[in-house]
Amino acid sequence: MSPVVVSLLEWETLRPDRGSPLAEKNLRHDEAGRKLAEQLTQQGFIEVLELARGIELRATSYVGRFSLGEVTVTVQPKISEAPFLNLLRYAYGLRQLELYRPVGYASSKWAFQDLLIQQLAAEIGELLARGIHRDYEKAYSELANPRGRIQFERLVGTADRAKAALPCIHHPRTEDTVLNQVLLAGLIYAASLTADHDLKAHLRRLTKTLDETVSLKRIDATLLAEAQLALDRRTIAYEAALVLIGILFRSEGVSLDGEKERLRLPGFLFDMNRFFQSLISRFLHDNLENCEVEDEFRLKELFSYDPDRNPQRRRVPVQKPDFIIRRERRIAAILDAKYRDLWEKSLPRDMLYQLALYALGQRGLSRKAVILYPTLCQVAKEQAILIREPVSGATQGEVILRPVNLLRLDGLLRARDWKANRSLAHQLAFGCEPL
Repeated sequence: MSPVVVSLLEWETLRPDRGSPLAEKNLRHDEAGRKLAEQLTQQGFIEVLELARGIELRATSYVGRFSLGEVTVTVQPKISEAPFLNLLRYAYGLRQLELYRPVGYASSKWAFQDLLIQQLAAEIGELLARGIHRDYEKAYSELANPRGRIQFERLVGTADRAKAALPCIHHPRTEDTVLNQVLLAGLIYAASLTADHDLKAHLRRLTKTLDETVSLKRIDATLLAEAQLALDRRTIAYEAALVLIGILFRSEGVSLDGEKERLRLPGFLFDMNRFFQSLISRFLHDNLENCEVEDEFRLKELFSYDPDRNPQRRRVPVQKPDFIIRRERRIAAILDAKYRDLWEKSLPRDMLYQLALYALGQRGLSRKAVILYPTLCQVAKEQAILIREPVSGATQGEVILRPVNLLRLDGLLRARDWKANRSLAHQLAFGCEPL
């Protein structure tokens, strides 16, 4: 099968119609590609269908670039690069740094991971320009010019007293810290994820500067956790780079049938649900006044096994809405962020059932649960689905579909209009302007 390069937007379907690069393509003789296609489809990353007339691709909320046999697939976000980058920076607390732009870097070559890698290169370049962090390291040395604490106990009974050096415990400063080791490992890892040769060369130049004084470690979850623990007020400038390296690392593997082992994906896929939830979380925390926002709050006893009729001692499913809004210690709103444009696309049943449970699990007359969803449509409005008692038809609760216009949000963040931001946050949480 000859090499094929295709590009599509999130939630878009690319069919093997006549003239399509996917027409008459198949994975019949590529066992590894077929297995990967099955796993990607089962896990909901992207649907890959082998039809009689060729391969059909149905994108979901995952964006990035990966290889499927001889087919290279790029899935791009719907929102354009500049607004998306601004929202991405805001969601993850990244700095407004000038990104490295390789010569001839065209939009047709653009992949989501390249944008993250450019931001990472900018963050690390800024750290190198300022001078990377050095820390004190305990060392035992024989020094002709003593410093630190002399180990007199080692001198007692020493036969060779004519030696022109004394045993000392001292603390020289070193750049070979866990934070700098993660930066170096992250640069090398990022270089393996981009297909752009100029960007790879830029990363290699940064790597060469670091590896002169920093030892090379293999990037893994343990090393990232150690680096997070090493952050303090002196090293807070490293936080953005660690966030980006974490995103790149966690988005490069997929799980096989829920197992802990990671299947090495030939490429990169990032779940936009994570980005959208982080974006809404920070916006509500920053701008919602006189309220308490709790992320992924665990609802108590929404389901419960009867202790006398649970012979297998099984645990009930845990229900955790993305956001709980409290006023005066009472739950005022239950919100869930879903990265699916529900103005253009229908509401899946599983989303409806999930939010209906959140609504019916509340006390009082106002039993509501809200889905916040992204859209680029300027005329998108709030929709409501009533939950009715099946016999009398009496309304028991509501599931509300509330749009978040990403272009409007981007404009407000750029304008730094704090009054408008607070008004929008209140509207997203409660569906109305603040009094």
